Amino acid sequence: MSPTRRSVAMALAGVLAATALAACGESPNANSANGDAATVLNVGMPNGPQTENHNPFLESSSASILGYRWQIYEPLALANVIRPSDKPKPWLAQEYSWSADLKTLTVTAREGAKWSDGTAFSAEDIAFTYDLIGKTPAINRFALPIVSATATGDQASIVFERPQFVNEARILRDIAIVPKHLWSQIADPATDTIKNPVGTGPYTLKTFTPQTTTLSVRTEGYWQTLPQVKELRYTSYNDNNAQTTALANGESEWSFVFIPNYETVFISKDPKNNKMFPAPVIGVHGLYINTTVAPFDDAVLRRAMGMVINRNDIFVQASAGYFHPEVTSVTGIPTPAGESYIAPEYKGQTHKVDVEGAKALLTGAGYKLDGTTLKDKSGKPVKIKLTDPAPWSDYITSLEIVKDNLAQIGIEATLDKATQDAWQKSVEEGTFEATFRWTNGGATPYDMYQTVMDGKLLKPVGEAAQNGNFGRFDNKDATAALEAYANATDDAARTTAMNSLQKIFVEQAPMIPVGADNAGGAYNIKNWIGWPSAEDPYAPAQPTQPNAVDVILHLKPANS
Repeated sequence: MSPTRRSVAMALAGVLAATALAACGESPNANSANGDAATVLNVGMPNGPQTENHNPFLESSSASILGYRWQIYEPLALANVIRPSDKPKPWLAQEYSWSADLKTLTVTAREGAKWSDGTAFSAEDIAFTYDLIGKTPAINRFALPIVSATATGDQASIVFERPQFVNEARILRDIAIVPKHLWSQIADPATDTIKNPVGTGPYTLKTFTPQTTTLSVRTEGYWQTLPQVKELRYTSYNDNNAQTTALANGESEWSFVFIPNYETVFISKDPKNNKMFPAPVIGVHGLYINTTVAPFDDAVLRRAMGMVINRNDIFVQASAGYFHPEVTSVTGIPTPAGESYIAPEYKGQTHKVDVEGAKALLTGAGYKLDGTTLKDKSGKPVKIKLTDPAPWSDYITSLEIVKDNLAQIGIEATLDKATQDAWQKSVEEGTFEATFRWTNGGATPYDMYQTVMDGKLLKPVGEAAQNGNFGRFDNKDATAALEAYANATDDAARTTAMNSLQKIFVEQAPMIPVGADNAGGAYNIKNWIGWPSAEDPYAPAQPTQPNAVDVILHLKPANS
């Protein structure tokens, strides 16, 4: 999970208390209750007042934070993160293909697409966008090694320095294509606020206020059938509490927000219409352990810790039984999203709490349990400091559970409820002992393993590691397997590398996985139907994902 999503979904977690629901003002869809079809969809996020900025490349812009960038701008294709084995659906790319060495992407521009100012969309726009990203590190958020991007006729060719199998979904799905005829005049795409956005998407900007951004459906020039939602209203509520209240009373119809006790606070307020689809993706969160701190530099001790941490208790008590689905595979790979990647030797092997087994493992390796105190091989009591930011109550609750779990094998744990800045610094510089944190996620388990084990990201303690390997895990075999996976040009080589990564992760326990990341959403079906669900997972139900444009195109008025 990215820091942006974490700040939305987690930093506010747990602040919700049972409150009286505010009275709902007159709904723009009020007449739909009398048989008229709905025309407006109300989307909400708990991010507070926004400053106007419709730049799709900046994660800090209002367009990105609220998610409406994907209704104005569009990507080349839509990869479904909850069904990662599915081939990305062509979007602005009418067709796309990779060279045999996976270094060159050839894209055929969507025929008939037009920018919202009436200008024809072309392959030149695709080439310009990727060339712009390659030349502007500040907006190249995935550090894509773009060598060149050129256009000939209706085709664009994007050349990369290295094979891009592991980045395919990001390249196709997570980059908004912008118009060359306008963006070529922008001095700095990393700082320009873009007040008049022009995109190929089905919507254009109507109005903006710090609280609500309104989009209107295009009247002409869109390359496919226009959505039936005529107007999208994105409201930025002040906090988790306000957003949840708005969802519960129907004022907000779609959001991505952590709701403690969601059955009581949200579902029960309108059981017929209030729905939740928390779909797991291939990314995890759990306990990072600093492998430079003795005795936690010992894989045996880390494995024993993993054996006693109760993932189900954390799922039920800290994640409200839904938000971060429990990771059961010993490999840490979330299922069912990552089932196809699990190595044969680990198929069907699930995590089980085994206190006696952990004790036997430790005593067999030279540790001693002296009453209720575990002593390391030198005779010192084993102690550990668990840390996370104080406002992240779900993570603090998780650490409380971990503390109790570790006490069962004689490890004395203390909690440090840090400020977010202090925590961030300690994690990046490697001065922490153990912390709950997320990994990156992607179409394969590569991203989560890279976050934890990549030696290329390894920094000395005291030097900031911003992109991963926060636990300073130094294992040449893991780094080599990650490199092999990223550069492989066939499935057999990738499978071999992935199986090696799993074996290292299971045996060395550099991080203890607990729950899966999720790309879910809460929504209301009173006025609109056609939402993604467990029965029809055609897209993640998260309004800030690129696939949100596909969700909107699937919606139909409930009374139509």
